[in-house]
Amino acid sequence: MFNIVLFEPEIPPNTGNIIRLCANTGVGLHLIHPLGFDLDDKQLRRAGLDYDEFAIVQEYKSLDEFITKHNPNNIYAASTKGTVTYNSIQYIPGDAIVFGPETRGLSQQTLASFPDEKILRIPMQENSRSLNLSNAVAVIVYEALRQTDFKFNLENN
Repeated sequence: MFNIVLFEPEIPPNTGNIIRLCANTGVGLHLIHPLGFDLDDKQLRRAGLDYDEFAIVQEYKSLDEFITKHNPNNIYAASTKGTVTYNSIQYIPGDAIVFGPETRGLSQQTLASFPDEKILRIPMQENSRSLNLSNAVAVIVYEALRQTDFKFNLENN
């Protein structure tokens, strides 16, 4: 299974949409605190509908805690500052992709902990700021699934 890591997510409907995506694709969702909302937030539940019972969602105090617990095959960061396009790498089950907070993205300090070849970007028109977080996650999740012939898996990784 692939793993999506939301680093300090801020907007409940985005996380709810991502919960729904993960439930439908068998991708694990990992939330790094602090969160900008409570997991019982009404907006989060509305966006995720009742899919939270079908998704694997785990919480961590830090990105290091996630890495220590899961030891992903590869860990990538998604950022508008990346130079490697998301579809130019070969994903393998067990990989993790880290996405930053909606209003600011991953900090320079966090990005500096990733080698340049592990910082992915989604191409956009010049002068565009960013895609919506849940849209960006969907783009990359479906590329990883496409590369692995859409082998959906709900096993906890």
